Amino acid sequence: MTETPNTPEAPVCRRLVGRTAVITGAGSGIGLATARRLAAEGARVVCADIDESAGKAAADEVGGLYVRVDVTDPEQVEALFKTAYETYGSVDIAFNNAGISPPDDDSILITGLDAWKRVQEVNLTSVYLCCKAALPYMQRQGRGSIINTASFVAVMGAATSQISYTASKGGVLAMSRELGVQFAREGIRVNALCPGPVNTPLLKELFAKDPERAARRLVHVPVGRFAEPEEIAAAVAFLASDDSSFVNAAEFLVDGGIAGAYVTPV
Repeated sequence: MTETPNTPEAPVCRRLVGRTAVITGAGSGIGLATARRLAAEGARVVCADIDESAGKAAADEVGGLYVRVDVTDPEQVEALFKTAYETYGSVDIAFNNAGISPPDDDSILITGLDAWKRVQEVNLTSVYLCCKAALPYMQRQGRGSIINTASFVAVMGAATSQISYTASKGGVLAMSRELGVQFAREGIRVNALCPGPVNTPLLKELFAKDPERAARRLVHVPVGRFAEPEEIAAAVAFLASDDSSFVNAAEFLVDGGIAGAYVTPV
């Protein structure tokens, strides 16, 4: 397995000064890494998470605002974006990142309807609700960037089946494309971030219980390792900034080459 390159930390640009970013699932993993990155680039960060301890710790670390939210509850999601606007005066960036991948989500032959519905609610309905809540603020401003966390499995399918997760991320990808097209002429960009496997607490917990599953995933990654959350956060910062002003309605793959590999290098 290839180790993460040991290189000096690169200086961070200040591309997001004066902008307000709302991040769901900000308490850990990609969300936490992104909260740190966007704050370092000058954004005012609203950290949303259902876990009060983790979410508040994230907000305190980056000098932001914590809002407890169940992303499947329409009223709580509306309140999240209203609070962001009333506190900071704008909603410039929405990183709709909250998601789950429960162990009872497996092959379609054994995954129950309850597991299917739960994953769709958290992974797909939440993105619908967050986009619906964020867009009116961005329309009034005449600008905005929405980044929705999809997955590489939405593009090519999973090596190890997790039918509910894959379907939910496919929905996120399709929704992001349509919204990007619909709102482009109002100065609003919407993109689907499609990470490969990432060393997050969620993935570590899942693969610790099933090392064989981890091995089946890792063998398909050309660079020989999983991504680090900070690498995904750097992609979010790019999509949130004006450096990506012509990137819209895109499936933005950050997958170490998985989607481009015809065969896996030995």
